[in-house]
Amino acid sequence: MDWFYSADWVGLLSLINAVFNSGIVILAFALLVYILLYNFRSNVARAFCTLLACLLVVYFVDLAVAGAPLEVALRWLRLQWVGIAFTPAAYLHFTDALLHTTNDRSPARTVAVRVAYALGGLMLVGAAFTDLLVRDGLQEAGASHLRAGPYFWTFFLHFALAVGWGGVNVVRAWLRCLTSTSRRRMTYLALAFAAPATGVFPYLLITGWPEQLPGAVLWLLLIVGNLAVGLMVLVMAYTVAFFGALTPDRVVKHRFVRFLLRGPIQATAVVMVIIAASRADGFLGLPAFRLTLFGVVVAILLVQMGVELAKPLIDRLLYRRDREEIAWLQALSNRLLTTTDLHQFLEHVLTALCDLLRTSAAFVAVIDGGQACLEVVCGTLELGAGLFPPEALRAITQETPPRHLHPHGRFFIWDGYWLLPLRTRSSETVIGVLGMMGRTPEPELSLEEEEGLETLVRQVEAALEDRLIQQSLFSALEQMIPQIEEIQRRRGLLRYEGPSALTGLADPVAAPEFPRWVRDALSHYWGGPKLTRSPLLNLQVVERASEEHGGAVNALRMVLRKAIERLRPEGNRSMTAAEWLLYNILELKFLKGYRVRDVAMRLAMSESDLYRKQRIAIEEVARVLVEMERAERAEDLAA
Repeated sequence: MDWFYSADWVGLLSLINAVFNSGIVILAFALLVYILLYNFRSNVARAFCTLLACLLVVYFVDLAVAGAPLEVALRWLRLQWVGIAFTPAAYLHFTDALLHTTNDRSPARTVAVRVAYALGGLMLVGAAFTDLLVRDGLQEAGASHLRAGPYFWTFFLHFALAVGWGGVNVVRAWLRCLTSTSRRRMTYLALAFAAPATGVFPYLLITGWPEQLPGAVLWLLLIVGNLAVGLMVLVMAYTVAFFGALTPDRVVKHRFVRFLLRGPIQATAVVMVIIAASRADGFLGLPAFRLTLFGVVVAILLVQMGVELAKPLIDRLLYRRDREEIAWLQALSNRLLTTTDLHQFLEHVLTALCDLLRTSAAFVAVIDGGQACLEVVCGTLELGAGLFPPEALRAITQETPPRHLHPHGRFFIWDGYWLLPLRTRSSETVIGVLGMMGRTPEPELSLEEEEGLETLVRQVEAALEDRLIQQSLFSALEQMIPQIEEIQRRRGLLRYEGPSALTGLADPVAAPEFPRWVRDALSHYWGGPKLTRSPLLNLQVVERASEEHGGAVNALRMVLRKAIERLRPEGNRSMTAAEWLLYNILELKFLKGYRVRDVAMRLAMSESDLYRKQRIAIEEVARVLVEMERAERAEDLAA
């Protein structure tokens, strides 16, 4: 047992604590990025990011001062108050946002949050530049810390009141939850609520470390505390990840778990390898930097392999109820033909066709809008760029071909090419043309060549027909996506606010985001997800127009144009008159797609002034859309 008493337990435990500190820094930063990326629209998520940022600063400084000289550590410890001072305000901000999701709004709480941030700023100034809150410290058991100043009790009182009030707010939010799912998640949040405060508060400023206790006990307590803080922060982030998410819960769960495995867990494994390798200098006769290099590579590869091997198990755990449907969707995504997939497949078929018939060139043309456009070419053609000759298309689709196109059995002969019509399997509709450079003036094929050609033609026809079916499905899905997103949005609000949330959602023109929806739709006026997935597609005026314009997206585009035209003043157009300014901006910037610089030059104004006027113009379009929508509803009621 001599080794037990002679071992440097303080050094070993401090090293383990450094690993845990590194893990929390990595986790906090990764979760901060994740929440900002996927949940930025949610007030709860943004407030939680403030809390995560405070935790990140505190733990980063703890990591930086580990093993540093006292003089250096003291400067860092004062900087640490950037995170400590604002934690109480972040708690109030976060819990106030939680209550907002349950439709509990209080001007007094909003004022309290602002006052708390102002007090946090004062506390930061007092800690960083004076000795009123903290003063020069010392090292105990290998840990550097400041000592409490004469007015530290004010910060302690501020911290306790803010965190306590935040706890009361969380309980109120839990009581206001209406569904079992929302109450369960709010329970997770309540149980993990104390994690940031536990990790941030500087306990050693008050108590110090008793000399009669061994230093190893301090590091052991820090390790246990950091482990608990990391787990609770993870639970809080998991709960917050559902706020403001417009995707189904299963997608949020899967995305969150994959992010953890490929992000924080992998990064923590790399840190552990680096720390271990730095302490193993000379192992197997290798220097530390080579051990680090090899270890990092192995760690990254092993983690990635582990994630891939564990994927079926993870999917079973996450998709317990919908396992069969999810498996079908995953199989469908793997079997869908993209444009690149189709081109590669057709290239392989044409290559086989050229080898079979000993011809130097072949092509597939697809009929689109009454014209046949070259889709894939194998070899060198002399048809010109892009378009298949219209007379050749008429020869295939009409009973009486032009004189210079000659039918020969199933083939058509045109200018040295053999042409074959490609048809759907269920009808005789021509969907494309297969052409090849003729090796003889007229097709003369052996039985083996006929059989091989028939097989290849069936493959091309099947691929083209499958793509047509996919395009029709994608078109239908494109129109459904805005409605699906609206359902997800309603579900997210109903989970916490109850049926009262339907009041605002039933009338999209009353939503506070309505001007932003108009701006987004105008920015993608000529195509893009902000137009094709716009909530404006749910307007009644758009639904009515879709009957005339062949689809909701085209209808929305025409409704936006009508709204802009209603802003057009009377009389002759002028590029300099003030009354024409808003219309000119909308027409040039969005309807014609001019760049900002070009619009500013044509209207003789600065770009900054143009942006200000553009915001006003978009608000006017939103106002006109509201009038059009309400007029449409009034007409329906009258009918």
